Amino acid sequence: MSLVGRDVELSRVHRLLGNAREGRSGVLALRGAAGIGKSILVDHAVSLAEAEGMRVVRGAGVESDSELAYGGLHQLLFPHLARLDALPAPQATALRCAFGLAEGDEANRFLISAGTLSLLADLAEDAPLLCVVDDLQWLDQGSVEALLFAARRFVADPIALLFAVRETSAPFELAGIDVVDLSGLDAPDAARLLDDHAPELVEPVRARVLAESGGNPLAIIELGASRLAARDVDEPDPAEQVRPLPVTRRVQEAFRRQIVGLPEPTQRALLAAAADTAAPLATILHVIEALGGAPGDLAPAERDRLLRIDSRITFRHPLVRAAAYQDAPLHRRIEVHRAYADALEADADRRAWHLAAATTSPDEAVAAELERAAERAWHRGGAMAVSAAYDRAGRLSADRELKARRIARASQAAFDAGKADRAARLAAEALSLTSEPGVRADAIYTRGAVEYERTSPRADAELAIGAAELVRDTDPERAALNFFETVHAARHGAAHDLLRRATDLMRGFTPPEHWAPVVTALFGWAELFAGRPEAAVGPMRDLHTSAAGGGNDLMHRVTAGFGGLMLADDDGVVAGTEDMLAQVRATGALGWVPYTLNVLAVARLFRGEFADARACVAEGASVAAELGNTTERLAHRSVEVWLHAVSGDEPRCRALAEEVLPRARARHRINAEIAEWGLGMLDLSARRFGEALDRLERVFRGPASRDLLVRAVPDLVEAAVRSGEPDRAREPLAAFRHWAEHVDRPVATGLLLRCQALLADDADALYAEALRIQERHGGPYEHARTQLVYGEWLRRQRRRTEARAHLAAAVSAFEGLGAELWAERARGELAAFGARGDEPRRTGPLTLLTPQELQVVRLAATGHTNKEIAAQLFLSPRTVGHHLYKAYPKLGVTARSELAGLVQTVVPSPDTGNDD
Repeated sequence: MSLVGRDVELSRVHRLLGNAREGRSGVLALRGAAGIGKSILVDHAVSLAEAEGMRVVRGAGVESDSELAYGGLHQLLFPHLARLDALPAPQATALRCAFGLAEGDEANRFLISAGTLSLLADLAEDAPLLCVVDDLQWLDQGSVEALLFAARRFVADPIALLFAVRETSAPFELAGIDVVDLSGLDAPDAARLLDDHAPELVEPVRARVLAESGGNPLAIIELGASRLAARDVDEPDPAEQVRPLPVTRRVQEAFRRQIVGLPEPTQRALLAAAADTAAPLATILHVIEALGGAPGDLAPAERDRLLRIDSRITFRHPLVRAAAYQDAPLHRRIEVHRAYADALEADADRRAWHLAAATTSPDEAVAAELERAAERAWHRGGAMAVSAAYDRAGRLSADRELKARRIARASQAAFDAGKADRAARLAAEALSLTSEPGVRADAIYTRGAVEYERTSPRADAELAIGAAELVRDTDPERAALNFFETVHAARHGAAHDLLRRATDLMRGFTPPEHWAPVVTALFGWAELFAGRPEAAVGPMRDLHTSAAGGGNDLMHRVTAGFGGLMLADDDGVVAGTEDMLAQVRATGALGWVPYTLNVLAVARLFRGEFADARACVAEGASVAAELGNTTERLAHRSVEVWLHAVSGDEPRCRALAEEVLPRARARHRINAEIAEWGLGMLDLSARRFGEALDRLERVFRGPASRDLLVRAVPDLVEAAVRSGEPDRAREPLAAFRHWAEHVDRPVATGLLLRCQALLADDADALYAEALRIQERHGGPYEHARTQLVYGEWLRRQRRRTEARAHLAAAVSAFEGLGAELWAERARGELAAFGARGDEPRRTGPLTLLTPQELQVVRLAATGHTNKEIAAQLFLSPRTVGHHLYKAYPKLGVTARSELAGLVQTVVPSPDTGNDD
């Protein structure tokens, strides 16, 4: 097909390839209708890349393979499997399992994606790489996920990725990918293309072809050729005069006319080839012979350029294949699929799908084969293939309960594959089919997971508690899982009524042994939120202490992490959660990354490690968006509001709050309240004490006041004192004291002492003791906050020298943290002594780094190689090197060896109690 009228698109392709040759990664998707010219642009890119000495890795989606787990990825990477040994071992193992080259437990789809990234990066070490996939919409879901995952993460590798995607009624998601939408040719270019290919056409046939083609290049060429061959000068039939057919249907009709003009044996052979285009040539020929034909039957179709035969059969265009298959009678299609099933005894998955295609009524034997195919896909990590196989098995199940169980499993797999609508539809269907408690509990659990993202954590909790009730007395494992989901979701949504209902149901419930510490800790959460920390601390601390040793599953560890934050064990939470994060990265449990980073971001925020907290939030929000996890993304963006507030960036803080808070309040209420706290703190740092007090009081009166938001009370106390209304601090401080005395942690004690000092007449000893504790515990931010208010108090006591020292130290600390409004407030106090306010700012070097740079620098400072860092952060080694190259000038270093002295890499040991 000609490239007439595609100058703009060609320039984009040339730029993509040129950037890759210069070491700048890029990805481009060509999107458009069938026949619009995507494939010829892809062919042009391949030819150009090969001429320029680039390595080309090429694949194409095949509709008949779209349900086979990682079939597309296997086709693309199969020639390069010898390089798997160069990959990180977990990634190499995951790819081998995905491709059926090794046995193992369930292959993790995110490790498969990371392995795809690493393998493509390794291929680009030899020469700049062009990775091309045509008909991406027909690749299996797992392969698409892996390729898009890799595409979004290349930065500094000599890699170009080019995808061609057919535009369909169901939009194909390409978030984060640069897309060129191909439209029809304009009138002059369409006319030039037609004249190039069918110069003998005369009016009015020529005008009719141009009108019917709508500028679609394939339609112009094929309709022109068909009209020329038929010498068709008739007017359109009445149906066409009323409503012209869509262009693709017209093109397919042109191909159909070619096919029906072929001999009957050739039509049958074409049907056999169309039924499984991914099958080896020998298999297709065997099927043709089994149907009474011969290999030579394909010759007329090859002569008419409907297909090409070399090591396999390739149709001239997908619409040729569609016409050959869809226009064949049903009984012929069934015969072909049965012949394939007989020929594929050694390929159980393909055999199962051909049997399913040949079966038109319930058949338990075929359903069982599909179920086994689903289980094999599960071990290869192909969630969408699992869902498709279980779904089809359900349709072919004669027994209603078996059908319900299989469709429930299809629902769960669809959710795992990120297909929330499909998961919800299948879960509802499973529920309509059965009254069996276990199957209903599984379907309800999936519906809840969908609702967590669609609606709110509260909606999830309401469903999960119903599932727990179903199986509480008969299936402790399922019940414990649903109780866990209920309490966590209820907490995120600050739905304490549901949390109380869940704990009431858990009384008398005997969980499996490995769940017992978690269930006990969840009782502790309920006690804490009811205002009884004395009853909460023991069970919560027990889980937190046991989880610190590692080895527990992720549900245990995330429960321990949130519990540790509620107990003010910030150092312990950072240590434990960093370990958990390393675990989820190493195992490829990407779905847990946003939740783990949420815990870590808040813990680092509490410790005053704001640059690190920003890095956690940036990655957490990005991964959540990639996974379609709307609620968790809002949770991270809410924490980002707090971080903008502490940095003093008022415009960005308020703009983000306006964007995020309306939705976050209805979804992740705990983190929405953290954002509200941030806004109050922003007012406090800017000396708008009345506004700060009003906002912080609303936080204290809100549903999260006994959760993490108890940590906002010290700001409320300061706002009340500075606004001249100390009585408004009495009740909040009493609640804070009750909490602090029972959690018995130095962090809480230091904050309590500062609050008491703010309200005391003789505050000297209280401030001094608070500073002594905070020098060792609680981080530089809270220590600087205490130095500021102590300095302000000392100035009012006319103890100028002491005041100046504390205020100067506060200024220095705030500047190092990037807390500009707090530094400005401290400088204002110093100015009252006549001190100059124009001294150079001493911004901490880590605050100059981007979140990605900071992550890379911290790992490099601990001695990790670029390859090891890449494996942890799901990047390529070159991208890691790029971030280090950008970070060195900002940090004022020239070598990797200097990082260890600049970056604090040792996490403090968890404190074991109050500081004496």
